[in-house]
Amino acid sequence: MSFGALIGRDMRLAWRGGGSTLLSVAFFATVITLVPLGIGPQSALLRAVAGGIVMLCAALAALLSLDHLFQADFDDGSLEVLATGPLSLESLTASKIAAHWLTTGMPLVAITPLAAFATELPGNNLVALLEAVALGTPAVSAVGAIGASLTLSTRRGGLILPLIVLPLLAPVVIFGAGIVRYTQDGAPNGAFFYLAAFSLAAVLLSPFAAAAGLRMNLNA
Repeated sequence: MSFGALIGRDMRLAWRGGGSTLLSVAFFATVITLVPLGIGPQSALLRAVAGGIVMLCAALAALLSLDHLFQADFDDGSLEVLATGPLSLESLTASKIAAHWLTTGMPLVAITPLAAFATELPGNNLVALLEAVALGTPAVSAVGAIGASLTLSTRRGGLILPLIVLPLLAPVVIFGAGIVRYTQDGAPNGAFFYLAAFSLAAVLLSPFAAAAGLRMNLNA
């Protein structure tokens, strides 16, 4: 099976298998609309923390479907078959990361304007927020794949996964919020380039780390 065919297969399974994509999008939209209710009528405070809140919600929403990244294939034996195929485990994990972002990260980017509206961000901040979510969500999928591979054969791995992954995603939240903050106060902070570098490094290196985790579980 080719790399593109694997991506297409995983995307079809994601849409058919339990609506995890819709769950992630619904979680993101629900939390984003509830946060302003908790902060109250303090619009200035809401706009000041909007970037961090949106990035944190996007990371949490993407995590909801990460525990299924390898689990279904592992349970029914498909993962062992794919591991013996022509593609390396690194290519296999890269295809699953790509499929996860296309079915989860991209929809989150698409509804980011709703988050900007809910947090009362002005129009000139919307592009910055879109950039932050678009740059940050690939890193969430990539880093999350490492955690998913390590917890593959662990009981209640879905509960352990966020504890492993969330601390590693701190740069996504910090730099994503910094991109929005730059458009608000105009003070250069390099957040765009830091987030782009972190996301690129995560996407390039995580297939190797996730493949090592898969080998550990397949050989156990």
